[in-house]
Amino acid sequence: MKRTTLTGLFIAAAFIASPVFAADSLCAGNITKIENEKATAGVASPDKGADYEASIKTAKAQLAKGDEKGCVTTTTKTLSDIAKSKKGGAAGN
Repeated sequence: MKRTTLTGLFIAAAFIASPVFAADSLCAGNITKIENEKATAGVASPDKGADYEASIKTAKAQLAKGDEKGCVTTTTKTLSDIAKSKKGGAAGN
């Protein structure tokens, strides 16, 4: 009985902690994607490169404050704008 309880607590702790790490890695991954896009878009459109840089700075500041959710929100919106602009849609809407 004690082993089952201990195992259950260990599994529960792993599930509770995993979203925090997932958000951090998602944020970092999104920042990397935006940085890569900035490098390629900077040649074609300097304005977009500056927009991406502002988003990266905002996201890194949020991450430094421990606001992973805000960082993910910021980077996800930027990646969405990138996808829209690649499809010919209006970015930033």
